[in-house]
Amino acid sequence: MAVKRIVTNIAAARVADAKAFYGDVLGMRPVMDHGWILTFAAEGTAAPQISVASEGGSGTPVPDVSIEVDDLEAVRRAVLGAGYAIEYGPKLEPWGVERFYVRDPFGRLINIVAHDGVAHDGVAHDG
Repeated sequence: MAVKRIVTNIAAARVADAKAFYGDVLGMRPVMDHGWILTFAAEGTAAPQISVASEGGSGTPVPDVSIEVDDLEAVRRAVLGAGYAIEYGPKLEPWGVERFYVRDPFGRLINIVAHDGVAHDGVAHDG
């Protein structure tokens, strides 16, 4: 037996509101739209992951979703340009990621993160 995919489901009264944030701001493409559910996908592939945490790191709350991007500054500009407020960061964290927190249109706390792979202690880290 093997896990093939993990999907994050976010409850929303108006799923169409997701298009501006997940589509326009983050550049994800819609791969399924039944009116009552709208699913977005990113280019490329990654292994399925689930994180369980008591905090979000650096004393922050645990985010609902973490999204890794290749250009944090470009996404930050898109987030601000679309009128979303950044709640934390951008900050280079001791474990080797740069990130910021923003809320999606449904109030979910989203951790936007870019991995540089090396923390301040000089040790390579996975995340």
